[in-house]
Amino acid sequence: MASAGTGKMTVNPDIAKERRNAGFHVENLTNFIYHGPERVRRRRYMQNIALQDPVMKDSKPWAFRTREEEYELSLRKQLHVLQRQKDLGITDEFDKFYYNEATAPNENNPVGLHFGMFIPTIEKHGTEEQKKKFVQPAKDLKIIGTYVQTELGHGTFIRGLETTATFDPKTQEFIVDTPTLSATKYWPGNLGKTVNYCILMAQLYSQGKCQGPHMFLCPLRDLTTHQSLPGVELGDIGPKFGFNANDNGYLRLNNFRIPRINMLMRYSKVLEDGTYVKPANSKLSYGSMVMIRASIVGAVSRALAQACVISVRYSAVRRQTEVSPGGPEAQILDYQTQQYKLFPLVATAYAYHFAGQAVQSNFLNISKEIEAGNLQQMPVLHALSAGLKAFSSWGASAGIEVCRMSCGGHGYSLASGLPKIYTNITPACTYEGENSVMMLQTARYLFECAMMVQKGQRLPDLVSYLSMDLSAKSCMTSDVALGCLVKAYQHRAARLTNAATAVVQRHINEGQKPTDAFNMASTQLTWAARAHCHQYVVKVFVTTVTEANIDDRTKAALTTLCKMYAVNGIMENLGEFLQDQFFNTDQVDILTRKMMTLLADVRPDAVALVDAFDYHDKVLDSCLGRYDGNVYYALYEYAKSSPLNEKDVLDSFHKYIKPLREGQATSSLPSRL
Repeated sequence: MASAGTGKMTVNPDIAKERRNAGFHVENLTNFIYHGPERVRRRRYMQNIALQDPVMKDSKPWAFRTREEEYELSLRKQLHVLQRQKDLGITDEFDKFYYNEATAPNENNPVGLHFGMFIPTIEKHGTEEQKKKFVQPAKDLKIIGTYVQTELGHGTFIRGLETTATFDPKTQEFIVDTPTLSATKYWPGNLGKTVNYCILMAQLYSQGKCQGPHMFLCPLRDLTTHQSLPGVELGDIGPKFGFNANDNGYLRLNNFRIPRINMLMRYSKVLEDGTYVKPANSKLSYGSMVMIRASIVGAVSRALAQACVISVRYSAVRRQTEVSPGGPEAQILDYQTQQYKLFPLVATAYAYHFAGQAVQSNFLNISKEIEAGNLQQMPVLHALSAGLKAFSSWGASAGIEVCRMSCGGHGYSLASGLPKIYTNITPACTYEGENSVMMLQTARYLFECAMMVQKGQRLPDLVSYLSMDLSAKSCMTSDVALGCLVKAYQHRAARLTNAATAVVQRHINEGQKPTDAFNMASTQLTWAARAHCHQYVVKVFVTTVTEANIDDRTKAALTTLCKMYAVNGIMENLGEFLQDQFFNTDQVDILTRKMMTLLADVRPDAVALVDAFDYHDKVLDSCLGRYDGNVYYALYEYAKSSPLNEKDVLDSFHKYIKPLREGQATSSLPSRL
C-alpha cells in the first residue's frame, strides 16, 4: 500500500494477487486486441513519446479548471500535438491515433472536427479544383473549419433544414441566409471561437427551384484578425453536460454571399447559368455518414472499456462487509451481484470492439467498390452503421453508468474518472443522428428486405438470415454451443422483422397511406432493428473467437466472454426469445445456470481481462482505476489539491458564518419573514 506521509508506493496486494491468479497471459490478449505484438509495441512507443512531453503535463486536475482554462489548455495541447507530429514525421494514421489517444484524454479537441470532418468532406465531395484550393491550406491550418448542419429547429431530419443558399447568376454567388430563428445553426463543435471556415449544409435554390440540402464552403472569420465577417453572427452556446473544452457554437447568416466555387460539386453541380446537375446516384453521399458512424462504434467501445477497467480494478481493491462474523471484509469483486453488474459489461466492451473493427473493415472494402462506381452494397452498410451507432452508444452509455454506480460513493466523485467518461460518450446517442431515427433507418431497410423475401428474391449476405425457417426451434443443449447462440439471435431478429412488416402491411391493407402505416408500426420496427444489430454483434464476436489464431488459454478466456455476452443478452430480452416458444422451459433453465457458471468462470480472469485493454494510468486519469491499486492514496491526494483547500479559513466564514454565530445582523442574510 501507499504511505500518505512518504509517498512511497507499492502495488496493492489484492490486485497483485488477481494478476498472479489469471488463467492466461495478458500480453497475448493485448496483442490479439490490437492486431499483433508489433502494433502493440508501436502503440506503446507512440504513447510514451506523448506522455513524456512536458507540455502534456497538467498543473492541476481537470475538474478544478474553469471552462475557459479547459478550452485554452486543450487548444494549446492539440496545436502542440500537431506540431510535434510534424516535427517527428508522424504520418501513419495508426501512429497519429495512438499518439492522440495519450495526449489529452480529458480534453475535447477544439480542432477535432477540422481533421475529422472538414478536411475529409472536402476530399470526398469536392472537385479536383476545390481540393487543390482548400485542402492544403486546411492541412496547414491556414484555414480551420468544422461541419455545420444542425439547427435550432432541425437536426437529424436534413430535408427539413431551413438555412438557404440561393444562386445569383448575375454575380456568380450563393446568397446564404438563416431566415428564421429556428434556422440558426446550433451545436456544431469548434464553431463558437476556433474556426474561420465551415462546411455548411443548406437548401440549394437555383432558377427558382429548391434542389434540397447541399454542402457549401463558407468563410466565417477574417483570416488575419479572426473577427467575424459582416453578415455573420456566431458564438459559443455555453456550458453543457460534458465536452466543456469544446466550443460548440451557434451561427446566423444574413444574406451572406459566397462564390459559386464554394459549393462542393464533385457529385452535383450548379452551372454558371444556374442549371442544376443532379448527382449520378443519391447514395453517393452515404459514404461520409457511414465512415463517421463506424468510428462512433469504436469510440463507444473504448469508453466502455475504460469504465470497465476502472470499476473492475476498484472492485478488486475495495473490501466491504464481513462474509462471516469476525472475518476479513471481502473484496466486492467476490460478490455475485457485483460480478453480474460488471462482467457482462466487460464482455460487451469486447463485443463492441470487434463489431467496430468489422464494420470499419466492411466500410473500407465497400468504399473501394464505390470509387469504382459499384454502389450495390452501400444500402446494407448504411443501414448497419446507422443501427450499430445507436445500438452501441445506447449500450455503452447505460453500461458506463452501471460501472459508476458499482463503485459506490467514490464513483460519484469526478476523481473516479467515470463521470467524465460518461458525459463525453453519452452525446453519441444524439450526435450524428438521434438514435431512434438511426434505428428507423435500419428498420426501413429491413422492411425492404422482408418484402424481397416475400417475392423470393436473394438477399445480401449480411441480412440473408432473414429468409430462415422460423418454425424451427432452438438447438440449445447444456454445452451452450456458440452456433446455437447465433441461431437464436438470428431467429429473434428475423421473427421481429417479419412481425413488424406484417403490421405495416395490415395497416396498408386497411387503407392507411404507406408513410402512416410505417409510423404506426415504427416501435415494432425499431425492436426489429435493435435485434438485427444485436445478432450482428453476437455473430461477429463468435466469428472472431472461432477464427482467432491465439493460444488455447487466451482463446478459452475470450470464448467465455463471448458466451457471457450472448447468454446475458438472451436473459435481458427473454420475452423476445420466448414469444414463439423458440426456447422451451428446460433451455431457459440451462441458460440461467450457464450465466451463473460464466460469472464464476470469469472471476479469476477479471482484472487480467481489463488489463488487456492496455490503458495507461494517465489515459484513464482515475484515482480508482490505477494500475497499482493504490486508490485511497490517490483519493487523498486529489482531495488535498482542491482549490477550496488553498486557504484553511475561507472569506465566506468571516462574511456569513461568524456574524451569524455572534448574533450580528448582515445584509447578505435573508431577513426574518
